Amino acid sequence: MRYSGYRGFVLTPVLAIIIVNLLVYIATIAATLVDYHLILLLGLQPATFLAKPWTIVTNLFVHGGIWHLAANMLTLFFFGRFLTGLIGSRAFFIIYFFGGILGNIFFMLLGPLFSIVVGASGAVFALGGTLAVLTPRLRVFVIPIPVPLPLWVAVIGGFLIMSLFPNVAWQGHLGGLVFGLIAGLALRSRVRPFRY
Repeated sequence: MRYSGYRGFVLTPVLAIIIVNLLVYIATIAATLVDYHLILLLGLQPATFLAKPWTIVTNLFVHGGIWHLAANMLTLFFFGRFLTGLIGSRAFFIIYFFGGILGNIFFMLLGPLFSIVVGASGAVFALGGTLAVLTPRLRVFVIPIPVPLPLWVAVIGGFLIMSLFPNVAWQGHLGGLVFGLIAGLALRSRVRPFRY
């Protein structure tokens, strides 16, 4: 007789990224208590990129505040879980990290030279862009809108609305979104159509 009950904690790719982001956020807060600013070491600044090339990846794990972290991780959780189920872990990682890196390249090309950019938003927009192509009619709730919207409207609308806010690196969001849309088109023929 086989028992197929509780299997214990499973560390999925999405949960692994969320945990790393949480740990980096805690480390960032702890470092400020001793007057050391990890954001300056890990955040991406176009003017200093050649001296600190690792920041094109490390800035994806650094967030400017608890609400910034919470919004990105919540969106990552929902988009990431669904997308991983459609395309698998390997493709998820490729889209997440390359989308985030392209977002950083867009910021370096189009953003202020001496600003520091942090956050996973470009990578998250890459996931959203991919899902918008693969499952455009999927309906999702967006707080505070009381009715479900097609996913593509939520993703594109979210990008446009967020671009209007001050201190938002819309360039990074745009780069991630572009990568995600291209990835979605490339994967569309290989992904089984989603039943709505």
